[in-house]
Amino acid sequence: MTSPPARIGASIDEIDTPALVVDLDAFEHNLAKLAEFARKSGVRLRPHAKTHKCPAIALKQIALGAVGQCCQKVGEAEALVRGGVKDVLVSNQIVGIHKLRRLAALAKDASVSVCFDSAEQVEATGAVASDFGVTLGALVEIEVGMQRCGVLPGAPARDLAKLIGATGGLKFRGLQAYYGTAQHLATYAERQQAIQRAAEAVRQTVEALKQDGIACELVTGAGTGTYEFEGTSGLWNELQAGSYVFMDTDYARIGGKTSNRYTDFEHSLFVLATVMSVPAADRAIVDAGLKSYSAEKGAPWVHGLEDVEQVGISDEHGKLKLGPKAKRLKLGDKVMLIPGHCDPTVNLHDWYVGVRQGRVEALWPIAARGASN
Repeated sequence: MTSPPARIGASIDEIDTPALVVDLDAFEHNLAKLAEFARKSGVRLRPHAKTHKCPAIALKQIALGAVGQCCQKVGEAEALVRGGVKDVLVSNQIVGIHKLRRLAALAKDASVSVCFDSAEQVEATGAVASDFGVTLGALVEIEVGMQRCGVLPGAPARDLAKLIGATGGLKFRGLQAYYGTAQHLATYAERQQAIQRAAEAVRQTVEALKQDGIACELVTGAGTGTYEFEGTSGLWNELQAGSYVFMDTDYARIGGKTSNRYTDFEHSLFVLATVMSVPAADRAIVDAGLKSYSAEKGAPWVHGLEDVEQVGISDEHGKLKLGPKAKRLKLGDKVMLIPGHCDPTVNLHDWYVGVRQGRVEALWPIAARGASN
């Protein structure tokens, strides 16, 4: 881990770049808004830590009512538990004896659950948990339209739940029903229709479990683009949204309920860059490129500067095009960039620099950076 790129109390201009900056006012607004929605809707909130990878942020979410965190990797779960999080769902299939032993060891210090979609995985995980003398929570992941992981809804999911119930070291807790590709469908109506279709798979499976006398404590899923639909469905009782804390350009492109913009949450995450070259009146170069932000969703948006667009990206450079209305940039000027995809952008940095009213107020280590196993 590198040294922090700033000190508490420093001005934005003193932050060493490239740096990952969090606007604390917008960030806190986002945390509070989803927490309040969950309370009013009577559902649990389990934010997804694959977005922020930071125990300090996880604990802020828990302080506002979240029941714990979910994550995708054992390494992320380890970082969260070391950082004080006591309830973690690995919302993914975990395969391989080494990873399973790490997961079981973690269950000695926290409540740990994991997702399943095959009998082979159930048997292997149960054996390791029994060897370690722990019980892991177990959720059956069902296919709700994403065509990624997940067993078919209804009877196949019920049969896997029955196997879990008969396997030592595991406790069946419910269903994982996450429809990731629905999060970025272009319009509010498209996302709503997608979750309505997913709800049929959930309803079919819950009914199959009920007919066999199997208690289903949890139906968990949802994301930043669809949380409203799952949260008011009467079927899902736990929400896993993650990107809501930061937002990015990919989410900004989808439509809201009453407009063509999605405005449920505010942009709070930025890559701060410095102008390092001004070779022409209509061109400036900043010191942040592919090693500072994800670009699979396109170039970052330039924040707060009129008629300035990022048009080129290389490893360590970003090229800005200045239109006729743009203020001419000079060497040393700071530029705020909104990344296209917040999750992989976060994974490129060691620290968050929390800023309020132009001053550095917080420095949070990104403890699970690079936790890919």
